[in-house]
Amino acid sequence: MSLINETHDASLTSWVSSANVENCDFPIQNLPFATFKRKGSNEALRGGVAIGDQILDLAQVAQSGLFSGEVQDALQAASETTLNKLMGLGSKANSALRLALSRALRTGSEQQATLESCLVAQADAEYGMPCTIGDYTDFYTSVYHATAVGSLFRPDNPLLPNYKWVPIGYHGRSSTIGISGQSFHRPQGQTKAPDADEPSFGPCKRLDYELEMGIFIGKGNEMGHPIKITDADDHVFGLCLFNDWSARDIQAWEYQPLGPFLAKNFASTISPWIVTTEALAPYRVAFSRPAEDPQPMEYLSSSFNSEQGSFDVQLECLLETEKMRNAGDDAALLSKSSFKHSYWTVAQMVTHHSVNGCAMQPGDLLGSGTQSGPEHEEAGSLLELTRGGKEAISLPNGEERKFLEDGDAVIMRGYCAKDGFARIGFGEVVGTVLPALK
Repeated sequence: MSLINETHDASLTSWVSSANVENCDFPIQNLPFATFKRKGSNEALRGGVAIGDQILDLAQVAQSGLFSGEVQDALQAASETTLNKLMGLGSKANSALRLALSRALRTGSEQQATLESCLVAQADAEYGMPCTIGDYTDFYTSVYHATAVGSLFRPDNPLLPNYKWVPIGYHGRSSTIGISGQSFHRPQGQTKAPDADEPSFGPCKRLDYELEMGIFIGKGNEMGHPIKITDADDHVFGLCLFNDWSARDIQAWEYQPLGPFLAKNFASTISPWIVTTEALAPYRVAFSRPAEDPQPMEYLSSSFNSEQGSFDVQLECLLETEKMRNAGDDAALLSKSSFKHSYWTVAQMVTHHSVNGCAMQPGDLLGSGTQSGPEHEEAGSLLELTRGGKEAISLPNGEERKFLEDGDAVIMRGYCAKDGFARIGFGEVVGTVLPALK
């Protein structure tokens, strides 16, 4: 089954000229969603679509009179202060809106004159949370990350036997998820040094990032009615970049027997733009397992998931220290990876999350877990890159890091590229560490 349609045509150009620039994150083939308002204004947040370096104000478009029927209903939903209602309309309505906007923004569109007045420069905008996140679950889908971290915390038993059978996840804290640009104070908590007789309390000394993808649920399901894997894609609105900050020393002391708690719930940061799964259709790739590994159970298997279940999203993580920022130096690249290495697919995560009857709601967020690749330099966290803090990373300006220091800003970016299709991007997610409160 092909999910490619006219909106993916690489030859399409837009009358918004900045969308036609090579390697632009937001060409007409992308059209991701966010909520925004003009910087410093008292305007209400509303939905917008990125096109080049501009934002198409969907509230203004809804008032333009250009559209009707299902598309107009979707525009009205996107005019609200959050995208929850739009997400809940489901893939059919969102696909209709995407097609209408694609046609309206194309070079030669008769709607150009009206829509030009609905544009706001991204440079003049500030972003809100794209939706109200009712629930947040973080998965653990990179077998390379799980093995590397497991070897640090449990040298004799790094990968627990259930990992290759069940998509592992835990419920996180949605109230501390923030939008790109988030700054947060270094967390405090209990830690216990290996040679100490008892734990101590104080600021985290081993603060880390995690390079992840965020998955937003679209249409929900009724409690007690699991989402089948053949239907899972219809329940996903889109993907974003996600940094799940982690306090590794707090984590090491608290994580047994119930798993992550205060080491994970103090802050998480998402990118403002949500790239729809329809936009990502050309960059789907086959999902497979090594022949010697357990193959997914029947409820986690389908022919489509095997043929096109994974997404090849190229990911990169950079570090900007306070010294770099003050000197005007460029951020330093730490690692690159790809979401295609995930041991479990998006559809498998959604299906497993609901298999016990759990009700999913529009705007619920799933974290993919740290997306590390098979090579050491593809690691998605400092914990892995520094081999548990044993090997410092040397930065171009002469600084070194084992874990994050106060003033450090972590920058994550993502994009998709494939021959015969336009390159599309996710923008970036940025977060900055502040000193612990006294």
